[in-house]
Amino acid sequence: MTARGDTRARPPLKARRAAALPDRVARSAAASAGESADGIRKWLRQRREQASFAVDRIPFEALEDWSFAPGTGNLVHRSGRFFTVEGLHAVIGEHPDQEEWQQPVIVQSEVGILGILAREFDGVLHFLMQAKMEPGNPELLQLSPTVQATYSNYTKVHQGASVRYLEYFTDPSRGRVHSDVLQSEHGAWFHRKRNRNMIVEATGPVPEHEDFRWLTLRQIHELLRHDNTVNMDARSVLAGLPVRSTPYALHSDTELLSWLAVRRAATPIRSERIPLAGVSGWKRGEFSIDHEDGRYFRTVAVSVRASNREVGHWTQPLIEPRGQGVVAFLTRTFQGVPHVLARARAEGGSTDVELGPTVQCQPGNHAHLPAANRPRFLDLVTTAPPSRIRYSALHSEEGGRFLDSVSRYLILEADESDAPLDAPPGFQWVSRDQLAALTRYSHYVNVQARTLLLCLNALEDGV
Repeated sequence: MTARGDTRARPPLKARRAAALPDRVARSAAASAGESADGIRKWLRQRREQASFAVDRIPFEALEDWSFAPGTGNLVHRSGRFFTVEGLHAVIGEHPDQEEWQQPVIVQSEVGILGILAREFDGVLHFLMQAKMEPGNPELLQLSPTVQATYSNYTKVHQGASVRYLEYFTDPSRGRVHSDVLQSEHGAWFHRKRNRNMIVEATGPVPEHEDFRWLTLRQIHELLRHDNTVNMDARSVLAGLPVRSTPYALHSDTELLSWLAVRRAATPIRSERIPLAGVSGWKRGEFSIDHEDGRYFRTVAVSVRASNREVGHWTQPLIEPRGQGVVAFLTRTFQGVPHVLARARAEGGSTDVELGPTVQCQPGNHAHLPAANRPRFLDLVTTAPPSRIRYSALHSEEGGRFLDSVSRYLILEADESDAPLDAPPGFQWVSRDQLAALTRYSHYVNVQARTLLLCLNALEDGV
C-alpha cells in the first residue's frame, strides 16, 4: 500500500495473464484457410529431396571426437560439451516396495532452447515451423520448432553456422513472450534433462527462408494425424499454448496438487551417476551396448551427413529402443467436461514424479510377464476396438538423441467398467484444462503426456 502523503509516482500494473490469448489460439485452431496437410507434407518431401542426408551405423571405434574415457568408460566428446553417456543407479520408492536397477543414461546438463515464433496474419496467429533433419528421425526430416538447439549448438562449439532466428528467443525486445518454461524430457533415458520451451510473438517483419513455413494451429493439428510428421520438440512446445477453459473438474486444482504431492512424498526418486564401465547387466560390443536379456534399449554410434544443418558431417552416439512403444490416454467426459486418466509416473532419470499417460511403455519389455504383472491398462489399450479409438498415430521421440524411437500414440474412450470413476492407486482423473494449465510450469506433465495433450486439443477443436 502507498503511505498517506506519499506523492511518488505509482508504478504501472500489468494484467497477470494475457486474457485475449486463449481466444486468439482458438481462432488459429479453427482457421480453415491455408494449404492442406497433404500440401505441407509435399513441401516436407521436397525439402528432403533437395537436401543431402545420410545416416550410417558405425562401430564405436569409428566415432570422431568421441571416446570411452579411461577409468569410467563413459562415452564423452573431446570438447567436454554436448552430452555424455554414463551409468545410472536408480532407486524408486521406499523399502520394501522400491524398484532398483542400473542402466546407461544420457547426461546433458545444458539447457537448450525449443522456440516457436508466432505472428498474426489477417487476424490469425501463425507459427513459424521448420523442416528439420535429425539423425534418429524416421524418414529423417520432420516439422520442428523455429529454433531447436542445445547451448553447445547455438554457442557454436561445433564451429558451424549460426542458428537461424535464435535472436528472437534471446533478445526480449524482438517480441512478446507467450510461453517460457523449463520442461523435462524422457526420464527413462536422460538424467534430469530439461529444455526451455518458448513461444514468442514477433512484433515486426520476420525474414523468410525456404526451410521454414508459417502455419496456423489448425494446419499443425491436421498434420498430427499423419505418422512421424510433427517432431517431439514441436509437440512439447505447442502443448504449452493456453486453451479456453472451464472452471469445473472432478477434483479441484488444490485436490489434484495435493494428490500429486502425496504421490511424490511416497515415491522418492534416488538416482546416482556411476561409471558406464561398471553398469550391471549391460555389455559393450563393437557396435552397441546392450542389456544382457536383449530388452529395453541399446546405445549405438552413427555417422551423419546433412547438407542443411549448421555442420555438414558429424558422428555421435544414439539410444535405440528395442521395439515400438505404446503411449495412451483413457478419456471420459463428466457432465460435459473431458477428463483423462493420468498416472503419477516416476522414472529413474527424472527429478520428481510427474503426471504421465495412462499407459506408457514398450510392450515387448513386458511380454514375458504374466498378465497381472504387466502395466495396468496395457491389454485394454492394445486390444481396444476401433469404435473406442478417438486418435491414433505414430510419433517419434527426440531424433537428436534417439534412433527410430517410435510409439503408437492413442486416445481412447473408456467407461465405468474398464476405467472406473474411483481411479486405482497411482492414477487420477484430470480435466483437459487442468492438464493444460500445468504445462505452463516445470515438472508437472511429462513429455509423452504433453504430446497427448496437444492431440487431445486437436480433437476438441474438431480436427
